[in-house]
Amino acid sequence: MSEPVIVIGAGVIGAAIAHRLAGAGSDVTVIDAGLAAGAASGRSFGWINASFHLDEHHFHLRLAGMEAHRRLAAELGPMGPQWPGALSWEEGGAAQEKMAEGLRALGYPVRLIGRDEIARLEPALRAVPEAALVLPSEGVCDLAVMTRALLSRAAAHGARLCLGVPVREIVTRGGRVAGVAVEGGVIAAQRVVVAAGTGAEDLLRPLGQALPMLRRPAVILRSAPIDARLNHILVTPGMELRQEPDGRVLAPASPNHQGDATAELAEPAAALADKAFERLRRLLPEVGATWQEATFAMRPVPGDQFPVMGAGKVPGLYIAVMHSGATLAALVGELAAREIAGRGDAPELRPYRPGRFD
Repeated sequence: MSEPVIVIGAGVIGAAIAHRLAGAGSDVTVIDAGLAAGAASGRSFGWINASFHLDEHHFHLRLAGMEAHRRLAAELGPMGPQWPGALSWEEGGAAQEKMAEGLRALGYPVRLIGRDEIARLEPALRAVPEAALVLPSEGVCDLAVMTRALLSRAAAHGARLCLGVPVREIVTRGGRVAGVAVEGGVIAAQRVVVAAGTGAEDLLRPLGQALPMLRRPAVILRSAPIDARLNHILVTPGMELRQEPDGRVLAPASPNHQGDATAELAEPAAALADKAFERLRRLLPEVGATWQEATFAMRPVPGDQFPVMGAGKVPGLYIAVMHSGATLAALVGELAAREIAGRGDAPELRPYRPGRFD
């Protein structure tokens, strides 16, 4: 029998790792203080892309993440991602052309189109820009649905799910991981995976493992279902938006959501949703008079904004914390499971090791 592994975190990253570990025969227990996808994974815009990246290596990691999603889609079917592509006019003029040139140089599919073609592709839009980039390979997923599907598949392979169970500390014995302390005692394990998002910093600090996290609040709004259909993810100067299968339009309240560096909300979530909804109505009047739902979440963004992936200081400890689990989860599940099971290091993850914060 394999060594017991505890995965702390029932978001999409923890679920993807548990799915791959359990499927390969590992003895897995997933523990979370809340419910599956109860934090950022259940409150995500769900955009899968490599057009947003921090450097060239990060671009290739995200591109590999998109490819891994396509592999995972063969298992998950309709519970996996969809690939509508994106139209982006967040930046215009020379900046838009520069972005297109940069993506082409990296081999990423991109095309610059004009107003008439935009109107043909998205007839529901009232405010049609003069030009936009078509990013045909990009996708979306409902991370809450995907997370639950991955955990269900892990459970079918024998994984156990402990939900609503806060982890008080990671227990060590003899200089290595020995399990986790929860109410009532200790759950023993030879390996512990920390995929706890914004909670990872506090769990790791007592072990002498530095993982600085940025404070990145976010509000996502949803409209009531509408008949008008959007055919792409839309990336505009005022907001990103997409439509869910039930007809509701989903949009972050902050412009430039992926690159937003706001540490504190300037207004209550409802007020931010009001302003974002007015921007949305100018683009798509059919959304109605007001928004239906606003959801607050803290995004798990490490201090240098790059993913944190790999073994920790204490033997038996593995860390998997990052923003854009939407793009990276499928790949992280594959690579982390390989490393945790001792099947070799993943060279793709070398720039993202936890030791860079020491």
